[in-house]
Amino acid sequence: MALLSEQAFESLRAGFAGEVVTPQSPSFGEARTVFNAMIDHRPAALAQCATSADVVAALAFADQHGLEVAVRGGGHSVAGKGSVDGGLVVDLRRMNAVSLDPDRMTARVGGGATMSHLDRATQPHGLATTGGRVSTTGVGGFTLGGGTGWLDRKFGLACDNLLSADLVTADGKLLTASETENPELFWALHGGGGNFGVVTSLTFKLYPLSSVTAALLFWTPEQGPEILRQFRDFIEAAPDEVGGGAVYLTGPEAEFVPAALVGQLSFILLLVYAGGEADARKALAPMLSLGHAGGMIAEMPYADFQCMIDDPPGYRNYWSAQYLTSLPDAAIDRFCSRAADMIVPSASQHVLFPGGGKVARETADWPVPWRSAPWCAHPFGLWTDPADDARGRSWARNIVADLKPWSTEHVYLNFIGDEGADRVVAGFGADHYKRLVQVKREYDPRNVFHLNHNIAPG
Repeated sequence: MALLSEQAFESLRAGFAGEVVTPQSPSFGEARTVFNAMIDHRPAALAQCATSADVVAALAFADQHGLEVAVRGGGHSVAGKGSVDGGLVVDLRRMNAVSLDPDRMTARVGGGATMSHLDRATQPHGLATTGGRVSTTGVGGFTLGGGTGWLDRKFGLACDNLLSADLVTADGKLLTASETENPELFWALHGGGGNFGVVTSLTFKLYPLSSVTAALLFWTPEQGPEILRQFRDFIEAAPDEVGGGAVYLTGPEAEFVPAALVGQLSFILLLVYAGGEADARKALAPMLSLGHAGGMIAEMPYADFQCMIDDPPGYRNYWSAQYLTSLPDAAIDRFCSRAADMIVPSASQHVLFPGGGKVARETADWPVPWRSAPWCAHPFGLWTDPADDARGRSWARNIVADLKPWSTEHVYLNFIGDEGADRVVAGFGADHYKRLVQVKREYDPRNVFHLNHNIAPG
């Protein structure tokens, strides 16, 4: 394909409400930079869309000039699928507005919004819905992949609370998907990712939530296995309001962290309670009484909590996951032993998330087969030195391999990068995958939207 001239992009700029950024634009370097520093694509242009009409125009331009299309929402895309070498990036980050109907407890969210946009809009009204575990998560990609977060045991997955979505198909049609409009497409958007169109807005169900209480409790890494056993037994009987995770990480510099753990491998419990501190202390009492070496507990607005542990940009990233049928002592020992392989110091996290609650009770047959798993191991690798790439990848892959005897054989695709076609099918479930292929054939038969965990139309 011949390189397009700057003049060729003038036809796209005509009537374009957003901005078309090319390599000649002063903002090109910043605009093309993605969350994962391992990814360094140079697109032919970024169509920074401000309206659905901009999206239609961008897709038509890409089709006319034979440009490969990447769709960039507001968040991370750890595999770098939000960009492309030599193609056109349909960039939704300007489409980040949130409009609320507090009486109906719903929110309409732009396709390029982050969780911060949504949470800051809902907080003044004492409302919230399940979001990512940090404020920098993109609402669109998060939800279309299923959407698990701190509040899912209480409110279900993000996709469970999706009421409708507006999108632009590959051939430029503007559609709404809901229970009554294009219902099969609506089903596919509950876990099927960005395979079917460019989602320009999503409407969610909200719930009353004025505050959350977070407890961050520190132990030495050697204490991890015993504390994790206690946490396993606790969370399996805990009320839906309790969420959180068990994590090995590099101890941060903070007044509540023991000096001996700062900059060193540490084991923590991060406990999140959907409600006030008094009720939280009662619900979390078994964990608070285990003799942690340091920590804190505080009640705060949910939006503020979401910003406390944001994923920092500019790191090299490699993530993976293994969903588990159970967490026996042998699995705990294997999980904990691999923490010694993590890059320390770094921003990496060696995480075990509990499932259960409303997530597991939901009966809707969405293509998210991992929802019933009681545990998820999530190696979340972030480091700065390219020399650590092999070590970081090996650590993550070894965790997944070690825990395979207890695997459900399903996986949350938002937690992984490129791990092969079999893992993509595992993210949807084999039967769901066949049904998703039929939806793909109807809405994107040419596979224009293939830079994702792809569902090939066949």
